[in-house]
Amino acid sequence: MILDAMRRVEADGVAICEAHEDLEVFRLRLGKALNYEYNEDSQTGLFQRRDPREGGPRLDIERALNKLEKVALKMAAQRKKDKQPLVLVINNCQLFDNADETHQLLLQLQQKAESWAESHLITVVFSTDDFWPYPLLRKIQNRMRVIPVRDLHGTASLAALRHLRQQHFGKAEDDSVLLEVLKIVGGRLSRMNSLAREDNILDAANRMLNNEKGWILSLIGLIPDCDDDVMDEQKVCASSWTLLREFAKRFREKEAELKANAKPGEVVMEPEMPAISYYEVRQIMTRADFVDMLDHQNIINIDTDHMVRPDSMVVLRAAIEVVEEEGFDELLGGVKDRIDAIESLHRTRELTWKASDNEDTVRIMLQPYEKREADKEKEKEQKEKAERSRWWPFT
Repeated sequence: MILDAMRRVEADGVAICEAHEDLEVFRLRLGKALNYEYNEDSQTGLFQRRDPREGGPRLDIERALNKLEKVALKMAAQRKKDKQPLVLVINNCQLFDNADETHQLLLQLQQKAESWAESHLITVVFSTDDFWPYPLLRKIQNRMRVIPVRDLHGTASLAALRHLRQQHFGKAEDDSVLLEVLKIVGGRLSRMNSLAREDNILDAANRMLNNEKGWILSLIGLIPDCDDDVMDEQKVCASSWTLLREFAKRFREKEAELKANAKPGEVVMEPEMPAISYYEVRQIMTRADFVDMLDHQNIINIDTDHMVRPDSMVVLRAAIEVVEEEGFDELLGGVKDRIDAIESLHRTRELTWKASDNEDTVRIMLQPYEKREADKEKEKEQKEKAERSRWWPFT
């Protein structure tokens, strides 16, 4: 979408930079996008002066942004007259590492973006596929506007796939075949665009579904009778499938409702993907940190309204196939019971001793925690009282 907009204006006044988890790499990419050269070959250290790069990549990025601001001020009058603003795009912000250093960089970029937007100098666009940058930027937002990009649905997705198929092969495809494809892949434009180039579009859609199913099982597949070494991994898997099972249940209920309300002979479109509030998802999974993990792995999607959905229709269809397999509920329940058993075993302490030959007596005393702590406090008071009486006999 961003590239199409750049083509329309022939990228006049637009610079785009891809994010990277290494800030040094991002620094170089930003400099290349802005045609700004850093002091890479500085020899100031020979004269006992501080090297400009000692401040780290964020200081270099600040210098590049300051230079961009000077250029924008010189071009402001002409760009305003032509009604063509300068645009800086930071693409794929989810590729940044979700750490404190990156958070500081994003806030640094946002501060510049807010001041430039207020002065009508430069428009900064942040694009991301993960949810974590949004709460970070939301804290100090003033002129930030969020534009969610959603999948097509219903007749719009059918018309788009029909157009793409016509564009690549020059002939119309049967709508019944296209509806079967949309039932599998949904209205994601990137997936429809790749499928529209295939000779047999339905077989390609089924292959895509099988690949997605295999990928999901490789990430969060359940292991019955798992060893304690993979217990933490199976906690994530069990919580994830509990959520995916709820998605499948709600989707099937909506699907049955649409079929029941349909008129005879009417074509029933697929329902939209089910959405569950972030608050309710935390209750279903019982672990809030797992939600962001699934979002980063593109299994679920969290929008700016804090609604959680499957990342795509293919993910939902793959999850439905797994959930509706015979014995899935017993498998999921068995994994949860196994995790509880391992955790209970880790909390259990075993006391062993070896009997001696001289018939020594071993005494074991068991008492509640509260009584034991009370006895410790009482013993401590007695020791303090004895210590005081040792040097002050009149107490």
